[in-house]
Amino acid sequence: MRIASLLPSATEILCALGLEDALVGISHECDFPPSVAGRPVLTRTKVGHSWSSRTLDRDVRALLRDALAVYDIDIERLREVAPDVVVTQDLCDVCAVSYDDVCRAVAELARPDTRIVNLHPTRLADVWNDIRRVGATTGRAIEAERVVRDIEERLAGLARRAAQGATRPNVLTIEWLEPVMVGGTWMPELVAIAGGRALVTEPGAHAPTLSRADLARLDPAPDVVLVKPCGFALDRTRAELPLLRELLAGLSWPAVRDRRVWIADGNAYFNRPGPRLVDSAEILAACVHPAGFADLAARHAGGFERLDLRA
Repeated sequence: MRIASLLPSATEILCALGLEDALVGISHECDFPPSVAGRPVLTRTKVGHSWSSRTLDRDVRALLRDALAVYDIDIERLREVAPDVVVTQDLCDVCAVSYDDVCRAVAELARPDTRIVNLHPTRLADVWNDIRRVGATTGRAIEAERVVRDIEERLAGLARRAAQGATRPNVLTIEWLEPVMVGGTWMPELVAIAGGRALVTEPGAHAPTLSRADLARLDPAPDVVLVKPCGFALDRTRAELPLLRELLAGLSWPAVRDRRVWIADGNAYFNRPGPRLVDSAEILAACVHPAGFADLAARHAGGFERLDLRA
């Protein structure tokens, strides 16, 4: 079987199922596991590589306003790798190639037996079911059940530990900085597993945009803030620290007062609906209950850090 993955989370799912050797093409953003490097890259972005969340938001909105796609598919390379299965998504046209473009590209291959597996997760159960669907399509149903079982067991154990905490802090997760977007979809579920109460959003909801006035009026105010911009690794989020400090300045939140504001690698963890969401929940637990999860903080030390709000 020859498989093309057009989004990073799908690549992680396929590799977790033991299908890395079947990967004949990946997206330009697929970077985990590191061993997938060197495979044919089938997509490219039309957006420049700015480090500014403000500039990226402006450029993406301009493309969408003009009814243009954010990403292109390399049709010729897709034809060369001749996949039997193409894994893609239709959850977000900002996160990966649009589903309609994938369908058109596969139609141009003139290979009617090429199957498209379309992922659309908005909650954790959807992610686990997507793993099962990929497994069913690729003949790895047993492996998929094992992967899901292992994830669910780890999350259940984490939830049991978190439930022993004396408090359930109010947690605000920030998905984007300018404008400010609050984490939706599976994020409220991860917060609950980690022993907190998610503010603003409900499980499965899309990320809402909040003004600075909205943030100031939050009631209850957050006890813990986790900033993990979509697509940003830690170094890119660090580059936004002046903006983040300005955003939080003057807010009378317990999280700001008590220095419980954290930044995390959103690109590797929270924003990828795949197997590493369980690691994301463990990072969240270390942020929400630092004293109770020092072991998890040590395990994921490279994936998050406490924010120094001093300029």
